[in-house]
Amino acid sequence: MRPLAYALTILAVCGAARAATPPPPQARPPIVSVSHLAVHAADPAKSEAFYVHDLGAVKGADPENPKGARYYFSPTQFVEVLPLPPGAPRVDRLDHAAFNTADAEALRAYLAAKGVAVPAKVETGADGGRWFDVVDPEGVRVQFVQPPATLPAVPVNPLSSRIIHVGFIIHDRAKQDAFYRQILGFRPYWFGGMKDDSPSWVSLQVPDGSDWLEYMIVAPPEGRGPPPGMSQATAGVLDHFSLGVPDTRVAYTLLWNGDRLEGQKETPKIGRDAKWQLNLFDPDGTRAEIMEFHAVGKPCCSPFTAADPEK
Repeated sequence: MRPLAYALTILAVCGAARAATPPPPQARPPIVSVSHLAVHAADPAKSEAFYVHDLGAVKGADPENPKGARYYFSPTQFVEVLPLPPGAPRVDRLDHAAFNTADAEALRAYLAAKGVAVPAKVETGADGGRWFDVVDPEGVRVQFVQPPATLPAVPVNPLSSRIIHVGFIIHDRAKQDAFYRQILGFRPYWFGGMKDDSPSWVSLQVPDGSDWLEYMIVAPPEGRGPPPGMSQATAGVLDHFSLGVPDTRVAYTLLWNGDRLEGQKETPKIGRDAKWQLNLFDPDGTRAEIMEFHAVGKPCCSPFTAADPEK
């Protein structure tokens, strides 16, 4: 073969090889923290009293839904309270759970590349924040939020300025793990339950932070949402959010001295994870768990396998 023809043949082969090489896998952008829990409320005024007076959150407009309100604990973490949806009353008040990401569009593209059904584009709010929703394998709506460049002015909350986890009802741990662990990269943190050998609470930290999602596992395995016969009160215990505090006694004293415990029946206790906690409930039964950042002893069921969140 002549030298020129040989060189052209080699170039053609190399070009074909490059063309056949698959593109590099889509990189997942960071998922750094809990953003919010969105819940429905029968009486917005009563909800406002709970979130503002009792928990010390700052009320703000809702860029996602003008009929809703945001109750901020920090510039990037809040509880979103929405009116009840039309139709027959639902047992649960959960609308969606949300996590903060560095790049909403890149995460949307990443999930699409993994075969997850995603919207055609991200939404942009009046505040400049960006978000999109997906539905997890059990039908729970999950939102990913890219906070706006200019954050709202939210002063430090003397009670807590940190949502450390959100939790909601699931049925099939393996099915949910395929989404949260294998696709999104959530990492094991702790698991436990009322019985040592039967985990019903499974905590998974976000991939790039120390906040976590807590599976609240209920039967039957093939179910979705609250099972038949579950009360609104029980659903509210399971679908919840948690505010981190360094000292539960100090937090309880602050609430007690401020007359901020009206209608609440629980007192601080040590949970099965060996962390001090205090359970409070909003007017619709959604649980607000005041929890210390660190365990005071050995937890039941499993050790912690990742670093605790810090203030």
